[in-house]
Amino acid sequence: MLLQTSQGALIARGRLSPSRSVHSKYRDGVTTRVEIAGDFAAKMENEHLPREMRLHRLIPAAGILLLGLSLSVGLQAGEKTLWKPVAFAIVKFNGEAPKSWNMYHSEKKGLLLVHLWKRYLLLNMKEQEVYELDPQTVKPHGEEVERSDSDAPDQPLEISEWKERNVGRLLRVSFRLGKDGHILELQIPLKPDGKPLY
Repeated sequence: MLLQTSQGALIARGRLSPSRSVHSKYRDGVTTRVEIAGDFAAKMENEHLPREMRLHRLIPAAGILLLGLSLSVGLQAGEKTLWKPVAFAIVKFNGEAPKSWNMYHSEKKGLLLVHLWKRYLLLNMKEQEVYELDPQTVKPHGEEVERSDSDAPDQPLEISEWKERNVGRLLRVSFRLGKDGHILELQIPLKPDGKPLY
């Protein structure tokens, strides 16, 4: 029933029917032949296709998925780490400053990279291990260097006499390469609270 208000608008009076779901068109019998034909055709398209044709639709999708997975695994395997110079570090080789050296740190705490002449030594401070790296795997980028994490050697170098000592705001680390080899000493800056900075 429609009523007219004082402003002239029409309003409906009475109960409104609830909205119908998509499937209610078949239940209520209010459909057109076009709607039925379209729904039927969509249903029949998938049910009556030969099995081979349905598989042909899945093969490209599976190929794209496998390609994406292989690319992500390849990128992770070749992930490179950027190493930045350690400010205010000191390196001594047999008690003297070497002519050519540098020390680098990454975002991972406890790892240092020492460039000593043409050699690169990777130090794991927590495990007290030293690894020699192939110089061709370390690429200079200005003051920083870059290396792939997958290029790490399997076995650490033989070292002895590893010693650590806090000296003011420096951590002094020394070790001997081999049993009777050269002594390498590093002086690494510490935080004001005495904890390692790198």
